[in-house]
This record gives sequence, structure tokens and C-alpha cells, in this order.
Amino acid sequence: MIKKYSSKISGLGKYLPENKVTNDHLSTLMDTSHDWIVERTGIEERRFIAKDSTEGTASMGVKAAQQAIDRAGISKDDIDLIVFATLSPDYYFPGSGVLVQDLMGIGTCPALDVRNQCSGFIYALSVANQYICTGTYKNVLVIGSEHHSGGLDLTTRGRTVSVIFGDGAGAAVVSRHENPEEGVLSTHLHSEGKHAKELSLIGPSTKKWVHEVFENYDPNDPDYHPYMNGQLVFKNAVVRFSEVIGEALTKNNLKPSDIDMLIPHQANLRIAQFVQKKFGLQDDQVYNNIMRYGNTTAASIPIATCEAWEEGKINSGDHVMLAAFGSGFTWGSSLIKWV
Repeated sequence: MIKKYSSKISGLGKYLPENKVTNDHLSTLMDTSHDWIVERTGIEERRFIAKDSTEGTASMGVKAAQQAIDRAGISKDDIDLIVFATLSPDYYFPGSGVLVQDLMGIGTCPALDVRNQCSGFIYALSVANQYICTGTYKNVLVIGSEHHSGGLDLTTRGRTVSVIFGDGAGAAVVSRHENPEEGVLSTHLHSEGKHAKELSLIGPSTKKWVHEVFENYDPNDPDYHPYMNGQLVFKNAVVRFSEVIGEALTKNNLKPSDIDMLIPHQANLRIAQFVQKKFGLQDDQVYNNIMRYGNTTAASIPIATCEAWEEGKINSGDHVMLAAFGSGFTWGSSLIKWV
């Protein structure tokens, strides 16, 4: 019989590019304003990789990962598996997980990439948790990293999407823990593919191969930039966030008041505030940093979790709820009793 272990987050790290892009700066590129953006999203600034920088999705992930490994008190040679979550890989293929492996000089452990966009870190954490709970691996490096800025339409035409996103990376070392009453208590994953195109980037893709792009490229083709049906996404997000948080609470026989810290995916401050009100949580029970970084997709939860921990807002014994909703549509949650 396979021994059942628990998993815990033993180390956290984050990395944000130095280049700050304010709402006022965006207003010089498109018809928008600081107040317009804040009213709709809560975002005041975000980070973009500088245009003259060689940084990318994998290299940002490496910086966050090294910090997480150091804080876990292990070495890179102790990593048994790399799980890399992103919607913006450095290359079409291979995935960024193996690029991180090479950049960090990690041996021949397996590396896999997760493509679940805003829910990517929750999905990746679930993968890590299952491998550890079955006794297959002891230390799994989970990374969420995104380089959005290079693919955004920074004109008035693209403002409803482009003002939302930022670049950054977060990482966690997920390690074996002997007490099943602590650590990651449960994870819950869902998707609904019928809404796939409502938050998507359709091209370039295998339906638009390179020769076709070169022959017929039109910079005004909306398929080359992210598309979002904002109202539909918002309506679905508030419902699915609430459902999947409730699912985790029910699974673990807990009440909303038992949540010490809710860390929602940083998609829109209005969504987070709606969920906070629905569950009757106080401001000190919810962590938001979207005002500083925008939506960093798969990186948002590990960045926010890392910051909350650094600020002393997550402590041993706390019930920490992670929840996300995004493209796919996909959504998920994880309840952790912090060790």
C-alpha cells in the first residue's frame, strides 16, 4: 500500500521587473486615464520587462525559484520535479520548464509545463501535491511566470485588455510533510470549455502557420492580441470563485470565518471585493496586490502569497485559501494549513 504523505509549501519566492508602468504613462499611449483604469480594475501600476532587456518568462522564473529554494533550506539538487505554469512561454516549444532546468543547472529530473492561464498555479500546485502525497517525489519546484507586455496592443483599440496585465514571476517549493492534518489539505479543479474563446489569444497558432503569417500579416487583425469578453468573464468569475472556495471549506469541514488569509488570483480588484463581501471576510483576511502589479496571470497567486508571508500576514497554523478563475474557463482552489 502506498504511504500517504501531506505536502507543504516550504519556500516562496517572487520576482518583478524593475520597470514600473503607471496608468498615467499608459494614457500617453492610448485614450485612457488613471481614474478610468482604477475604477474598472483597481490597478494603479504594473511592471513591464524593459524593451532593451534580455529577460523573459523562464529567466524571471529562475530568479523567483532561486529565492524559494534558498528559503526552503534546500539546494537545486534536491528538486525532484519542476512544474512551470504560464500562458506566455519563451518559445512555442519546448516549454519553459526545461529552460529553467538548464538555466539553474538542475540535473535530469522531469520538467513539465501547465497551460491553465490564470488558474495555472493552482493546477500546478495540485500536480505537485499529488506527486508528493503518493510518495513519488519529495521536493517539487512550482513556478508561475508571465511575460505579457510583449504581446499587448498598447493602443486605444486594445485598452480594455492591455491596461490589466503585467509581467512577473512567483515560485514555491512544495515538500513532503509527515502530518496529513497540516500542509495542503485539498485542491479543487474545474473547467468549462464552451467559453474558451471568451478569453483567448487565437493566433498565431497551428491554424496560422508561419508562411501564412508572413504572407497575410495584418497588424490590425484582432487575433494577434488577447481578447476578453469582460462582462461575461466577470459574471462567471464571481460565481466560480465563490463555488470553489465553498467547495474547499465543505471538504475540510470549515466555515468562512475559519479562513485566516484568502489569496485570490489578482484579476480585478472588484472581483476580489465581491468575493470578500460574500464570505463576510475582513480586510485583514484578504490579500490583494493588483494595484501594484496588475494581473500577472499564473504568477499572481505565488507573488501575492510570497508577499503576504514576507509581511507576516501568514503564520504557522493559519488556514490559507488560494483561489483562481481564468481563461478556459478554468478555476480552482487550494486550502492550506500553513506549516
